[in-house]
Amino acid sequence: MGAANILGVLVLTLLVMFPVSSPVYALSLNYYDQTCPKAESTISDAVKKAMTNDKTVPAALLRMHFHDCFIRGCDASVLLKSVGKNTAEKDGPPNISLHAFYVIDNAKKAVEALCPGVVSCADILALAVRDAVALSGGPTWNVPKGRKDGRISKATETRQLPAPTFNISQLQQSFSQRGLSMEDLVALSGGHTLGFSHCSSFENRIHNFNSTHDVDPSIHPSFAASLRSVCPFHNKVKNAGATMDSSSTTFDNTYYKLLLQGRSLFSSDQALLTTTKTKALVSQFASSKDEFEKAFVKSMIKMSSITGGQEVRLDCRVVR
Repeated sequence: MGAANILGVLVLTLLVMFPVSSPVYALSLNYYDQTCPKAESTISDAVKKAMTNDKTVPAALLRMHFHDCFIRGCDASVLLKSVGKNTAEKDGPPNISLHAFYVIDNAKKAVEALCPGVVSCADILALAVRDAVALSGGPTWNVPKGRKDGRISKATETRQLPAPTFNISQLQQSFSQRGLSMEDLVALSGGHTLGFSHCSSFENRIHNFNSTHDVDPSIHPSFAASLRSVCPFHNKVKNAGATMDSSSTTFDNTYYKLLLQGRSLFSSDQALLTTTKTKALVSQFASSKDEFEKAFVKSMIKMSSITGGQEVRLDCRVVR
């Protein structure tokens, strides 16, 4: 069975697995071949241009896509701006630090100039993330297309996002509710190879951890000391924090190697070492970049195929 056939079966399986409130529609690898053949290269150009000016763009887009897909499916609801009395997802507490929305806006503008009203913002985000990962030294993959853009975006629903403080059972529940497995959890956590975290996401591990320990004993002592120096108790520095791994602009498997050394930032990262199955996957990905990349691609296609949405927006920030 060829790669395209396997992908087709995977997408059809996903459509059965993810019952969504909006009409179910099939994604396709050649969705825009007739209607907008230059869509992918145009989006890729916008991502490349943004990355030359800002090395944090890949991490920002990856997080944006993840946060989009986990709320109402991959329907670009995270891109909508708050209007009137409705506070949108992007203004919900976990999303306040999301940035690089302009990359999607620029890509959309360029695509609209070629093919007005054809390519959804949800597809543009999924394609931009693939390009950002590849341009950071990671794998590339064929993205199934045909997502529709959603019309609903509520900040209150961002409570459904998995938190950096989650333990393994909370993570498992969050992922399984979206049809994602424990392998998907470990592979997608590898996205933490890119980016930066503010102190607030990991301060629970380095101050007042529990009644016995001030610092989480699973953190390597020297790493804990460096984090405490950057993020003191009652930290007042707004942008204080730490990079997610030591090569935070390169997509690689360093995250897993550091995790095994007790040098991960989040409780949710450390949680991956608390079951036999997930720890074995962490070890596998730490020892083989190739194995990690294969698993990451498979899980990204799976996650980004959770559908929602009903329309194709003309402006990614507002419904039609």
